Amino acid sequence: MRDSQRKRVLVTGGAGFLGSHLCQALLAQGHDVLCVDNFYTGTKDNLLGVLTHPHFELLRHDVTFPLYVEVDEIYNLACPASPVHYQFDPVQTTKTSVHGAINMLGLAKRVKAKIFQASTSEVYGDPTVHPQKENYWGHVNPVGSRSCYDEGKRCAETLFFDYRRQHELPIKVARIFNTYGPRMHPNDGRVVSNFIVQALKGAPITVYGKGRQTRSFCYVSDLIDGFLKLMASDDEFTGPVNLGNPHESTVLELAELIVEMTGSRSKIVFDPLPADDPARRCPDITLAKAMLGWQPKVPLREGLARTIDYFDSLLAKTITVAVIDGPEAVSESRKTPPAPSPENIPPPPH
Repeated sequence: MRDSQRKRVLVTGGAGFLGSHLCQALLAQGHDVLCVDNFYTGTKDNLLGVLTHPHFELLRHDVTFPLYVEVDEIYNLACPASPVHYQFDPVQTTKTSVHGAINMLGLAKRVKAKIFQASTSEVYGDPTVHPQKENYWGHVNPVGSRSCYDEGKRCAETLFFDYRRQHELPIKVARIFNTYGPRMHPNDGRVVSNFIVQALKGAPITVYGKGRQTRSFCYVSDLIDGFLKLMASDDEFTGPVNLGNPHESTVLELAELIVEMTGSRSKIVFDPLPADDPARRCPDITLAKAMLGWQPKVPLREGLARTIDYFDSLLAKTITVAVIDGPEAVSESRKTPPAPSPENIPPPPH
């Protein structure tokens, strides 16, 4: 790419599951990428393929504090995205969504950059309409255990559109539905990673309720393609736009498919439903098709096969470390990294 075409792109949350894939895709397009992350849930392991790239920079920074850099585009992905992570420090989760949005919008305003917000299907809450269209305002509990994430993202969308109206800032807002693929955290509490790790370890597979709740699973490469197409679209098209797979599956169907694909002997067990767990979640992607020419391409079985291979390799590395560490560690083979706790992740500043 010629220098006149190369953009300076900031990706917040760039060491996370989605952020690392986005950084890789932007570098493949020939751009300069500045990855910003406080490593609360992200990890440098996700960036091993790009750390030495001549057009890649990594900066440890928390978006709840202002950032002063010169960039042409901003992708704001910074925020814990799984219940295990965002409920660990709910006040910080809300601050990351709200203060982070204010700081990144302020940066975009100063440098006249186009800015992208990674919003979520959680803004719809436990929906009363199905499938969910962008003009649906949602059914959200503002005081529940998931509210820090749901309402934080809703407030961030408000800020983005107010900056658009008040300052004519070029914005893009994507509402992300369930996404899966390599580099998911094995202990993030999401249904795909939970089921795969449990199946590979031969542990009981935990299904909440009767498993009749539905989700729509989009493979990560399809989602990143949607990000790039949305950012490249005409400035008049701001979104919000749903990005996800409209093919709906029950949680129980997913569990049974993963057991089959892994050849696991795991038994499926049933636990009570968590509070405010949506009964149905499926995007209407008519707008994305019409305005972006986008729709997911990777079938669920194919995407799961790639994700299973990733987790199998990850767990195998743990076994290797256990063998090196001694016989006491071997008994803990295929032990996944711990979820956030006060002991292994220092809380961010308040």
